[in-house]
Amino acid sequence: MNLSIFTLLISSSIGLLLAATDYFHRGNPSIAAFIFMVTSIVCYFVLLNLFERFIYKRIRNVYKLIRNLKLDKGLKDALGEQITDDPIRDAEREVHDWAKQRISELDKLREQAKFRKEFLSNISHEFKTPLFATQGYVETLQDGLIDDNPEMAKNFLEKAARNLDRLSYLIQDLDEISKLEMGIISLTLENFDIVTLIKECIEDLEGKAEQHEIRIRYTGKLHHPIYVKGDRKRIQQVLINLLDNSIKYGKRGGTTTISIFSLFEQVLIEVTDNGVGIDEKNLPRVFERFFRTDASRSREVGGSGIGLAIVKHIIEAHEQNVNVRSTEGIGTTFGFTLEQPKHS
Repeated sequence: MNLSIFTLLISSSIGLLLAATDYFHRGNPSIAAFIFMVTSIVCYFVLLNLFERFIYKRIRNVYKLIRNLKLDKGLKDALGEQITDDPIRDAEREVHDWAKQRISELDKLREQAKFRKEFLSNISHEFKTPLFATQGYVETLQDGLIDDNPEMAKNFLEKAARNLDRLSYLIQDLDEISKLEMGIISLTLENFDIVTLIKECIEDLEGKAEQHEIRIRYTGKLHHPIYVKGDRKRIQQVLINLLDNSIKYGKRGGTTTISIFSLFEQVLIEVTDNGVGIDEKNLPRVFERFFRTDASRSREVGGSGIGLAIVKHIIEAHEQNVNVRSTEGIGTTFGFTLEQPKHS
């Protein structure tokens, strides 16, 4: 309906209303009622057209635009496609869903901000502890301890060297995990015997395990090969980190057990200890960098605090899964999967 016809209808409706009023005053209520009824019908269609043209269609276009842009369609497609016959109700639903999504995103941002503060606090502590210790030893040596007590000076130098080694390991691990997260380090995939690799890792950590009075054992047969597909060097790093972690947090006189389970197209490797365990509420965060379930004890046993984060990134780089389950006072099990080659 063009503007001139629309204006004519409005003018006609006003004229009919005036005529109905005139007939009513002259004492002809039936004619006045008829004219009023005709006028009401005309006004209804005029208002309907007005709503359809200036409100309903525009709301419909707005809804179509919102809906299609959410589906990542172009602006032309968004404006050209009909989505629904009730855009007002659907637009209300879309706005409600959008509001819920924004609230969820804000909650995630707040949570990430909290984790970022914790991370900065943890990394600051990790660097300051060995740095300040080294600084203290060096200052003591500068004050004349080398001449006054050579034996103690030698001991201080050894302690300073150990703290510098800790700083070096920390920086190396940070560099390693940064490269893993950015995908800079590529994987060299090959088929290899995971049992042989487990045997090598056990031999590498036997000395440390004996110091903590912990026995490491493999539940399978050492001469029965099980082949997997992956980067052998990186998987060795994963096993060393998990075994080292089990030794640090295991109980003296305890046992660390390595088990292998063959799945349909994968192999599941689990490292289980009977140590102190992890509180259930902390399980989702054990793979975070520098997250400590027991800060005081964690710093006593040493380590960079990002070994498990490296484990997670290496396994995910293989497009596999890593998990943890634990019960406080009973022990912890870390497990990860590897692809089983079709032809071993």
